[in-house]
Amino acid sequence: MTDQDTDKGTDKGTDEDTRYEAVRSRDARFDGEFFFAVETTGIYCRPSCPAVTPKRQNVRYYASAAAAQSSGFRACRRCRPDAVPGSAAWNVRADVVGRAMRLIGDGIVDREGVGGLAVRLGYSARQVQRQLTAEVGAGPVALARAQRAHTARVLLQTTPLPVTEIAFAAGFASVRQFNDTIREVYARTPTQLRADAPGRAEERRAVAATAGIPLRLAHRGAYRAEPVFDLLGRELLNSIEELTGEQGSRMFRRTLRLPYGTGIVSVDEAGHEQPGTHAEHRGGWLDARIHLTDLRDLTTAVGRLRRLFDLDSDPYAIDERLGGDPLLAPLVAARPGLRSPGAADPEELAVRLLAGPEESARLVARYGKRLDAPCGELHRLFPTPDALADEPGTLGALARALADGTLALDPGADRDDAEEALRSLPGMDARTAALIRLRALGDPDVAVPGDGIAADTWRPWRSYARQHLIVEGQL
Repeated sequence: MTDQDTDKGTDKGTDEDTRYEAVRSRDARFDGEFFFAVETTGIYCRPSCPAVTPKRQNVRYYASAAAAQSSGFRACRRCRPDAVPGSAAWNVRADVVGRAMRLIGDGIVDREGVGGLAVRLGYSARQVQRQLTAEVGAGPVALARAQRAHTARVLLQTTPLPVTEIAFAAGFASVRQFNDTIREVYARTPTQLRADAPGRAEERRAVAATAGIPLRLAHRGAYRAEPVFDLLGRELLNSIEELTGEQGSRMFRRTLRLPYGTGIVSVDEAGHEQPGTHAEHRGGWLDARIHLTDLRDLTTAVGRLRRLFDLDSDPYAIDERLGGDPLLAPLVAARPGLRSPGAADPEELAVRLLAGPEESARLVARYGKRLDAPCGELHRLFPTPDALADEPGTLGALARALADGTLALDPGADRDDAEEALRSLPGMDARTAALIRLRALGDPDVAVPGDGIAADTWRPWRSYARQHLIVEGQL
C-alpha cells in the first residue's frame, strides 16, 4: 500500500500536514471529513479519537469509512468512527459524486442495487463506480456495506431483536454475509458487539422494545437548535406533526412514509456536547427515537432526520465566510452554528410550500392515510403525489410531475434540473421554486427572489445568510 493509494479520495484541500495536526490535536472539526488508520494496529479512527496519537509514519488517511474498511482496517471501539457526522462536502456538491453519496446515504443501493443508483444519476454503473472510487476511495457496494454495518451495530446495541432479524433489517442478503461483515468491520461477533454496549443490557432492551430505537444524531461544531425548533413550530401540521415542552427542552415528533412502511420519529431540542474535545472544536448530538413498522427503513429514516435538522453541514466553514461580511458578522457572532433546516419528506414539503398551511391541512384531512397504530395526536401521513394528482391548478400539476417522475426531489436529484422542472409548471412562481430548492433539496446556496439578498460574497452559503436574516427579523 502506497501513500499515493491512500491519499486517493481524500480532500485535496486538506494536505497531510493538516490532517496529521488534526489527529494530533484530536480536532473534532474534521470528524467525518476524513478518517485515519494505523498500520501497526490495523484500526481506523475519527480524527478526534482520544487514543494515544500514533507515529506519523504509521498513519494512512481515507476519505470514507468504507475506504478504510476496504483496505482491511477495523473500526476503533473507543471513538466509533462509523458514527460520525457525514462529510459536509456532499451537502454542497451538486456533481454526480455528491448526488451519489446522498442517495447511498438514503439506502438506494440496498433497495435498488448499483443499477438503480446509476439509473437515478443518469450514468452507467461503471461510470458511477469509477467516479466514486476516484473521489472517496470506495465504490457504491463498499459504501453501502459500511452503512449496513453501522445500522446493524445500532440495532444490536439498542434493541432486543434476534440477530437473524437484525441481519435482514440492516440490509444484508444473508446471515453469513452479516456475520462476516461485522467481524471484519468491528473485530467482534454480533453477540460480542451487543455485549459491548454501555449500560445494563436488560434495562436497555426493555426500554427499546417499548419506546422505539434510541439514537444519537451526531453533528460537528456548535448547533443552534432553538431557531430550528421555532421554525418547525411555526410550520406544524396537525395530525402529522407536534411540538411539546418548553423552549430549550422541546420535543418534535412527526409521522413518516418510508420505502417499506411507516414511522414515527421524535427529536429532543436539548442537545449534548461531545466530551473530551477542545471547547472551540466541540461537536455533539441530538437525541432521537424512531418507531418503525419495518426496521429496514432505519437508514432512510435517519437520513431524513439528518436532512431536516441539517446535521451534516460544516458550521466552521459557513461561519468563517459569513462572519467576514460587515452585515452578517454580528449575527454570526450571536448565533454560531445556525443551521438551514431541510425536509423530512421533500415531496411533501414541496406541496406544503406551494399550498400554504390552511390548504395543506385540508389536503391532510381529505387525502391523508390514517396510521394503523396512531400515537397520540399523530394519526395520519401526508398524502402521496398520486393522491393529489386530480387537484386543480398548479397543485395538481406539481403532484402529477412528482408522481410520474418528471420532477425528482430525492436526495440525488440534480438541483438545476429540478428547479427548471418546477418553473416549467403552469402557475409556479420563481420564489416558490427557489424555496423548494432550498428546503426540499437542501441547497446551501440559494438566493430567493424577493428577498433582496443575492450577495456573491456570501457564496456558497446564501441559504445560511438568509436564515440569519430571518432569525434576526430582517426578512
